[in-house]
Amino acid sequence: MTAKTTMNSTTTEIANLHGIIVPLVTPLLQRDQLDEAGLEKLIDHVLTGGVSGLFILGTTGEGTSLSYKIRRQLIEKTCQINAARCPVLVGITDTSISESLGLAEHAADAGADAVVAAPPFYLDINQTELLHYFEKLAAELPLPLFLYNQPGNCKVAFEPGTVLELAQLDNIIGMKDSSKNVAKFQQTMHLLEKPVNLKKQTNSGKPGNFSFFMGPDSLMAQAVLSGAAGGVNAGANLHPGLYVELYQAAAAAQLETVHHLQSKVLRILSGIYAVSGDRLGSIKGLNCALNLMGIGTGFTIEPVSPLNAQQQNTIKTTLGELELI
Repeated sequence: MTAKTTMNSTTTEIANLHGIIVPLVTPLLQRDQLDEAGLEKLIDHVLTGGVSGLFILGTTGEGTSLSYKIRRQLIEKTCQINAARCPVLVGITDTSISESLGLAEHAADAGADAVVAAPPFYLDINQTELLHYFEKLAAELPLPLFLYNQPGNCKVAFEPGTVLELAQLDNIIGMKDSSKNVAKFQQTMHLLEKPVNLKKQTNSGKPGNFSFFMGPDSLMAQAVLSGAAGGVNAGANLHPGLYVELYQAAAAAQLETVHHLQSKVLRILSGIYAVSGDRLGSIKGLNCALNLMGIGTGFTIEPVSPLNAQQQNTIKTTLGELELI
């Protein structure tokens, strides 16, 4: 199957992406109104912190809860504000392949560099259907694609053999893994490390790259130590410099530094993500924390509910401990 995109110089550059890609929170003024000033502050904040890329319309950005109008506006504004300072990756996950392709076309027109897609999240599909879906999606995309393994929200996980098949397509260039299944993640990386298995070719004639990124903050350093290209970590919205430094330490196998920095990441998890006590805690906590830092309003779209005053005070205390306010 021939994909709409080819491995040109831009695609090759994205395929070599490494470091911390921040899954941006979506600053909102209300349900259907983007906070453009907050978005600009957030992008400037994370880029100053040294992140390698921006990922919009993901889980942290409440992508599937936003109207299509806001999704398109967010794509345009992010690319405009970023002004080619780093790669922009756009989430196109949807239950409709037509809507995914429409968002991808809009992203390409706006100047984005790649798209990211998790499996369609309503029907309970099998691996054969998952493979065929992404083959068809990739064939019509105008931009290179990162797979997004998110079984907690999508009912299905990418099995290693499925990833290997999809990695042969020229414009499927990597995967973000948020499964928290470290053994399966390492198994998949090992499978694709063997040149005989990854057969697609770049323009230079050498085997093409396929990059792995770890989603959960707590597992990023471990994944990089095992050979991953980096992380797509929500906490980088708050403290981008910390996550960049942790990535660099892990990439250099500086284990004492990794241990020291990891303790700060775990403090973000316990003092911000876990405050609400539910599975949406990271979204609630990050939006609240950013608001306390003077970035955005803290507004979250339904069904995500805001934190109460006591929970907000707990987060304020944590931000003070981390010297973020």
